[in-house]
Amino acid sequence: MKHLSTREFFAHWDQARGEALAPDRSDLTPEPVRHLLADVFVLGCEPADAYPFRIAGTRVCAMAGRDLKSVDFSELFKAAGKNEMIDLLGIVANDMLPTIAGITALAADGRSVPLELLLLPFSTRAHTPTSLTGLLVPFADAPLPLTAFELTSWRHIHPPRLISPRTIRRLNTLRGLTVYEGLS
Repeated sequence: MKHLSTREFFAHWDQARGEALAPDRSDLTPEPVRHLLADVFVLGCEPADAYPFRIAGTRVCAMAGRDLKSVDFSELFKAAGKNEMIDLLGIVANDMLPTIAGITALAADGRSVPLELLLLPFSTRAHTPTSLTGLLVPFADAPLPLTAFELTSWRHIHPPRLISPRTIRRLNTLRGLTVYEGLS
């Protein structure tokens, strides 16, 4: 994590989760990170690979040049990279893997602007919608709005577990006899 805001928000999320894979949404209180809220967002996770903004900070909306409430996060990205971003969001939400990503966007004056994106899962509970939170910050000032967001790099912050929640759901949907060597 290169940006100070990213490190601060991750530390707050990490403290809120304790020993769990991810904190409950109600455990992530905004008061300690009030100064970061303009860069923070919360995304819902819908069945058709849609990740609409539930909450978007004022700077995030300013970067996009519009109110982002209910807008699918992937709409910010170039068409060629939308599926990759949807896959990454699915991994964060379903496998509960915090992820840091490098993003570039096109500024109003035509130059490329580097940004840092932090994606953090919330714990899932029965009868509650799956959601995730994150932070999007530019490394330099640029004329707004920004367009043509593009994923340039990413990495998971914690190593994946051998059997993830998504793998368990897939195993539960299989029909007939299936033999998995090494699983007990």
